[in-house]
Amino acid sequence: MPSRKKPTIYDVAKSSGVSISTISRVLNSPDKVNPETHRRVMSSIDKLGFVPKAEARARAMRHANRIGVITPLFTAPSFVQRLRGVASALSKANYELVIYPVDSVEQLQGYISSIPIMQNVDGLIIMSLAIEDQDARRLHDNGMQTVLIEYSHPQLNSIEIDDAIGGQLAARHIIGKGHRQVAFLGEIESPEKYAIHPVKSRLQGFKNTLDEAGISLLKKYIKSAPYMQENSQRAALELLSMDQPPTAIFAAADIQAISIMKVARQLKLRIPDDLAVVGFDDIDIAEYMDLTTIRQYLDQSGRLAAEILLSHLADSDRALQHIKIPLTLIERQTA
Repeated sequence: MPSRKKPTIYDVAKSSGVSISTISRVLNSPDKVNPETHRRVMSSIDKLGFVPKAEARARAMRHANRIGVITPLFTAPSFVQRLRGVASALSKANYELVIYPVDSVEQLQGYISSIPIMQNVDGLIIMSLAIEDQDARRLHDNGMQTVLIEYSHPQLNSIEIDDAIGGQLAARHIIGKGHRQVAFLGEIESPEKYAIHPVKSRLQGFKNTLDEAGISLLKKYIKSAPYMQENSQRAALELLSMDQPPTAIFAAADIQAISIMKVARQLKLRIPDDLAVVGFDDIDIAEYMDLTTIRQYLDQSGRLAAEILLSHLADSDRALQHIKIPLTLIERQTA
């Protein structure tokens, strides 16, 4: 019985109703193609099972010794530390790290759709990005070993962080120190639609625990502010300039907690006597600033993601791994 003819780029062009050059752009520069055309071409590629010739040869030869990391285009220290953990594990295994920064939904969709087909990396780590079912299916069906960080999907390996538990830990610590006038500061409503936003979960865990203790987190004591220093300091000043300012603030990120501390000192407030401050992340500078914070083991989670990926590249039949990283409150001098 003759083998089924492999689909060609001409078959994709006929099925999707676009030119061959457009298909090439979809695969090589997906961010330069409008979303509807991209969707139509990828639908045809998926339906036909098309693999470009050069990529078919690369798949047969295996391995590129390159690992891709798709990450939001953030420069926050927490992202840098997590990448540092990934890089440390990959360098020991002689793998090159390739970073794919995302600053739009279209760019994310472009990477997710083209990388598994082009196969120019051996595996993927996807940081702090939500993955749709069709994305997970494309990665799985094309044999692209993948590990998600801060997100979970049943078809892919994942490392999860329970942000609500982090909020609970912060609240319990603040309650234990006797505070009842409490505030929260974090980027609750982020403009980026392509990244996950754990701050809402941190706030919810914090608020629920305060409620259980009979402490109301009033709306005026909840401030949403972007991570940038200027915005965080402005929000902190608004909180600390109230007629009845909070005696404790939980910041959804260490970098914002440090901004709060700066404003408090400008107002001649003593930390922690007049104001207790708790952060989240435990970035490198947190220890230097003596900041009480929720540690989420950033370097370790990045390193673990890389190690899981490498183990699945060595043995593709390994069972999927879904690992929850525990959070820990690190008590220092600010609360």
